[in-house]
Amino acid sequence: MIHSLSNVLSKNIGPNTEVWQFCVILPEAVVGDNCNICSHVFIENNVTIGNNVTIKNGVQIWDGITIEDNVFIGPNATFTNELIPRSKVHSSDNMKCTLVKKGATIGANSTILPGVTIGEYAFIGAGSVVTKDIEDYGLFYGNPATQKGYITTEGIILDMEKRDADGVQHILKKE
Repeated sequence: MIHSLSNVLSKNIGPNTEVWQFCVILPEAVVGDNCNICSHVFIENNVTIGNNVTIKNGVQIWDGITIEDNVFIGPNATFTNELIPRSKVHSSDNMKCTLVKKGATIGANSTILPGVTIGEYAFIGAGSVVTKDIEDYGLFYGNPATQKGYITTEGIILDMEKRDADGVQHILKKE
């Protein structure tokens, strides 16, 4: 479903993807299957979005950003792609690619600086400012975002020793 009040110029939108009102998706963007693109989302040209991705209201995805499968992006999360942005000055030397790996969650109002990789199943807490790469299964939040623990693929929060609230130690699937 593509809402009649959206402006979807791309022909590369997967089946079962829903695009809600007031979205703009530029012609070269690729959006996978079974995604939910909520209202007021802007997706630029050089963007790839995987399958089963949820992008909540008010998010802009700029050139050079790749989002893998099963990612959740909270409302008003902000991505950036230029290290030194200036009005009317566009230089590919300042552009940095960002990768959000499968299963990651980015909380509402988080800011993702250019050129970082957010690892598989990582969790970025609401309002965080991500200034560096985030490891797989890492639980990060704050400004700047720092590691506070780990999270399982099922969403169980673990401390820095990978123990849950009951003290049970977990082995993450990558280990």
